[in-house]
Amino acid sequence: MTAPSTPPTPDAGSPPALAVDELARDFGGIAAVDGVGFTLRRGEILGVIGPNGAGKSTMFALVAGSLKPDRGTIRIEGVPVEGEGAHRRVGRGLARTFQIPRPFPEMSVLDNVVTAATGQSGERVLASLLAPGRVRREEAAARERAFALIRFLALDHLADRPARVLSGGQRKLLELARALMAEPRVLLLDEPAAGVNPALLDFIIERIAEINRRGIAVLLIEHNMDMIRRLCPSVLVMAAGRPLASGTPEAVMSDPRVVEAYLGGSVH
Repeated sequence: MTAPSTPPTPDAGSPPALAVDELARDFGGIAAVDGVGFTLRRGEILGVIGPNGAGKSTMFALVAGSLKPDRGTIRIEGVPVEGEGAHRRVGRGLARTFQIPRPFPEMSVLDNVVTAATGQSGERVLASLLAPGRVRREEAAARERAFALIRFLALDHLADRPARVLSGGQRKLLELARALMAEPRVLLLDEPAAGVNPALLDFIIERIAEINRRGIAVLLIEHNMDMIRRLCPSVLVMAAGRPLASGTPEAVMSDPRVVEAYLGGSVH
């Protein structure tokens, strides 16, 4: 990955990279997500915070396509996608990470990233038989791109090692590389700082900031308030499945409702 000379700016005349409106999902009559909405433009980053059980992960699953909403709309660059599955949304430019990374443990770090490439001719039997040269070129390009990503995330010295040898923090970086391999325009990050030591946390924050500067819209679930303050100009607070507050990190963290619902009575 190479950085542009100047960061891209959101284009107010184009559809938002991601627009969610009145999103809702019930489980057994209990509203896990109820009336959540937000807009995320290219080059923007939005933090999502809230106590455990607030509905953040369910909301992520709805946006990513692994769950279907009962109500509401989800648009990627103006296209309604609430009826589409996760694979179709990846093809539209949306990728996500998971709170608990699950790499292929015996596969090398590089090959773990290569497997996340999309649109490869080699995935189709007929193309493999009739156009082997094209398949080989695409595979070579995918490996080159995958290596560039693991170098960007400081995993290149582990390229040929099995993923099982990675630390928890390194697995977070591998998960991020796999998401970036899909070349997303919208990136959903589910607690990328969870279980990460302070030194690696600084690196992850810097890398996410750089990814965002390159024009990728980022939706970030995180409990680490330092990360939220450093990365997110805007924050959405959820509680009991509903939006509770929104605004700058400083504004929402001083909101009495947020202090009571999320911070346990004190702001840190």
